[in-house]
Amino acid sequence: MEAKAGDWLQIADLKDETPWLGGMIVKSDALQRVVKTIQRLGPYKTTVAIQGESGSGKDLVARALHQCGPKPGGPLVIFNCSNLVDSLAESQLFGHVKGAFTDAREDSIGYFRAADGGTLFLDEIGELPTALQPKLLRAVETHEVQPVGSSRSYQVDIRLIVATNRDLAAMVAVSSFRADLYYRLNATSITVPALRERPEDIVSLAAHFAIAYGGEIGKPINYFSRGAIQTLKAYQWPGNVRELRHAIENAVMMTEGDRLDADDLPESVRQQQFALVANGASNGTIVACQQEPEVAGYALEPDSDAPRDTYSLNEAIKSALVRALRKANGNCHLAAKLLGISRYTVYRMMARFGLGQVKSYREMGARDAVEDRGLFSIAKS
Repeated sequence: MEAKAGDWLQIADLKDETPWLGGMIVKSDALQRVVKTIQRLGPYKTTVAIQGESGSGKDLVARALHQCGPKPGGPLVIFNCSNLVDSLAESQLFGHVKGAFTDAREDSIGYFRAADGGTLFLDEIGELPTALQPKLLRAVETHEVQPVGSSRSYQVDIRLIVATNRDLAAMVAVSSFRADLYYRLNATSITVPALRERPEDIVSLAAHFAIAYGGEIGKPINYFSRGAIQTLKAYQWPGNVRELRHAIENAVMMTEGDRLDADDLPESVRQQQFALVANGASNGTIVACQQEPEVAGYALEPDSDAPRDTYSLNEAIKSALVRALRKANGNCHLAAKLLGISRYTVYRMMARFGLGQVKSYREMGARDAVEDRGLFSIAKS
């Protein structure tokens, strides 16, 4: 639906001013607990394992630990273990001497020695080759590394941080990850909550990304519509903060001015909100995806005639749209408001499902009113 003058909120009022730690925007209670853990572990050189879904911000936690660590002025070396090449993995981590193998044309110190006097962050530690795991365990326990092809060992003064989105305990159970290395790395751990588990952070993050990317491409964004905020809050963000950042960057490019509306967001984000409404209408639940009751404070009651076990998502979407149009007497703007989506999404869905002209829905709505079938309840908050 088109946002009216009163539906626009200044982005400066949405951006949270809480001090950052390692680049994190800290607003939700869940993330504040993470920060407290970081501050307690920070001063010590102990190894820390960071767990969390992909895109949840594990790298930012690692940066925060480095900043709070005993040597924040030292190097922070970041390496993703999924980039390890099996035949070169040992060399990548521990270095090699010239002539140690084919193409070893000069000495290489490796990532451990590069991080000497600072922090080494090994991301996606679950991807570490099995053959390399005992050598990593030795390096962690002795603080020594031996380059490939060398008889000499080197002491390294580092703080090791690892991260993974995999279940290492389950990997230990199937012998794809060494138990002794797992227990050594997991002695102290931090779990980063998924974005859907800290919805209070969504708007602040979105505002930050809009300001940052808008400034980067020379397109300042000054306002968010309430509809955009509602849509952002309703989405589950399976890709977490990374997905949110990309969605906002896309929206900044799509908008024509300095205002970001729901229709500027990627279709995948808008479509899930519509699917939540439709699916709620088909399975008998009250839809709770509208986050701004003054904008879209409506809930759908189930259609008693709708089949429960054979109801596909597309059928649910189509059924909810038809009933919204009937209730709205063919008024697409009101139907959009009933469903908590934009008017343009209603148009697209009508075209997608071949639902025809709105005149027929006016006639159906009039007939429904006479028959008092009550297919919808409009529950204003």
